[in-house]
Amino acid sequence: MSITLYGIPNCDTVKRARLWLDEHDLAYQFHDFKKAGVPAEPLARWLKEFGWEKVVNRAGTSWRKLDEAQKAAVVDAASATALVHEQPSVIKRPVVQWADGRLSIGFNEALFASHGKE
Repeated sequence: MSITLYGIPNCDTVKRARLWLDEHDLAYQFHDFKKAGVPAEPLARWLKEFGWEKVVNRAGTSWRKLDEAQKAAVVDAASATALVHEQPSVIKRPVVQWADGRLSIGFNEALFASHGKE
């Protein structure tokens, strides 16, 4: 199993994560939500493992741009799934599936260092 990093290319946090992986010579596949969409099976796993409240970045710009009705409609995993398929930019980024199968969401160096050991 290899590392897969999910996100959007122009996200600063995704850029930092990709740079960290590159600097540590960790090969990875990049899954671009904008071009390839949000994959259903991995999304279901993220929601199960982290909960919709952590997967949907309610502090981010994309969330703040939603109208109040769209925000109010997100109340559980099913409604979060519908929203992220429609608006992939609301997902907290990056989501990484590490080579050993573990998942992480967001970026910080200590987290990546603990997961990036092969």
